[in-house]
Amino acid sequence: MKAVERHVNWCLELNHDYTALDQVYLTNRTLALVGDEAQSLAGAEAGLDNLDLLVQAAVQNGVCEATTAAKQILEAELMALATPLPSSVNRQFWGAYATSPSTATDWFYQLSRANNYIQTRAIAKNIQFPAQTPYGELEITINLSKPEKDPKDIAAAAKVKALGYPLCQLCLENEGYRGRADYPARGNHRIVRFQLNGQTWGFQYSPYAYFPEHAIFLDSVHEPMHINRTTFTNLLAIVHMLPTYFVGSNADLPIVGGSMLSHEHYQGGHHTFAMAKAPVEKAINLPNYDAVEAGIVRWPMSVIRLTSANREQLAEAAEHIRATWAAYSDEAVSVRAFTDGTPHHTVTPIARRVGDAYQLDLVLRDNQTSAEYPDGIFHPHQDVQHIKRENIGLIEVMGLAVLPARLANELTEVKKYLLGQPNQIEPSHLPWAKQLQDQFTWTETNATGQLNEAVGRVFARVLEDAGVFKRDEAGQAAFGRFIAAL
Repeated sequence: MKAVERHVNWCLELNHDYTALDQVYLTNRTLALVGDEAQSLAGAEAGLDNLDLLVQAAVQNGVCEATTAAKQILEAELMALATPLPSSVNRQFWGAYATSPSTATDWFYQLSRANNYIQTRAIAKNIQFPAQTPYGELEITINLSKPEKDPKDIAAAAKVKALGYPLCQLCLENEGYRGRADYPARGNHRIVRFQLNGQTWGFQYSPYAYFPEHAIFLDSVHEPMHINRTTFTNLLAIVHMLPTYFVGSNADLPIVGGSMLSHEHYQGGHHTFAMAKAPVEKAINLPNYDAVEAGIVRWPMSVIRLTSANREQLAEAAEHIRATWAAYSDEAVSVRAFTDGTPHHTVTPIARRVGDAYQLDLVLRDNQTSAEYPDGIFHPHQDVQHIKRENIGLIEVMGLAVLPARLANELTEVKKYLLGQPNQIEPSHLPWAKQLQDQFTWTETNATGQLNEAVGRVFARVLEDAGVFKRDEAGQAAFGRFIAAL
């Protein structure tokens, strides 16, 4: 089968907006993108392998520049032909939802993978492994999925006039956007619309997913992140709508927040993180919230878990804790709600279903800095930044480390050092590597597994650094004082 013919068949298979009468039209639309010379190109069986052949032909035919951005734009435009219109996607999603929520999400997730919006091949490059810690099995990911910037694209982007459209990568206006040298291609991007607290929101999947069915829920209005009672109501409404998914929000302050604070959004998916498996180690009583079961979670960060079948009272209890924390200080453990009028306290909330009940985990956050800890008092400290120096956002909070790509090579050199082989170990890793060398016996057989476990222990320490009430006697006594203030 020829490549163009294979792509047309792929479009007809995925996009039921078309019928067999559209075959000639789709052939010509494909040729318009890759050049008429591609008519004779032999195809590949797999849809994405065939896509690669078409993009290569377009470059050879001179209709696509040989830059990463240009090729990604062409990929998305070719796959846009295979993707139903937004109106059709929404109609099919909600039609499937009438059968069951999971039927709808299964369909949308498979479409987003098949049309190459979810970058499955790039995601497969990530290095992933579990690590046993005192807090259970944490998940480690070395993020190799996002492509490095092409120097030609960087040069081209410098010449692009700032348009302010779309305002950010989370806006609804990204749906179907062609892309440019300084902005990702979104021709094959689709968003399911739904109503949340009287407002229109969107539901999509993350193109570079870190866990199964990694979803994003975004406000139709471009407004900054904020955490308040509406946040808790919204999160609980989403897990009511999609009971097999968890959903959470990054905190709304710098340092302790995520990388996108300019647009209100949540993240969720079909995955059970280590924090969700962590037990409540101490029950607590919340006066005036009789329908809510509360407790402190055994976790390196400071987490209060609320469970109830009553969503309204659950949201009220969560807001009570958030508001109390926003104004709470304890100088004995360097916890301060304000310095010079600047607020420092917020929460990272995560919602899930537990049988017929609803559950909210509230992770207490404090974004202060100091002379000793200029990156953040409750941020990874200097001695663990050789592994993780970035913000501890929602995903890390729950027990999945998203580590920088540099570690793929750097840890290889650490392993060589530990095995006594010639190496180019980074100086930042040397104190840690010397400790590991003294603590364990290293062989070719056990080196990879032991090093992975060591990375997991560092990540557990990272989370302990981010915890506002430490897991020592003084920290737990301070946590008790906060609970009493509730």
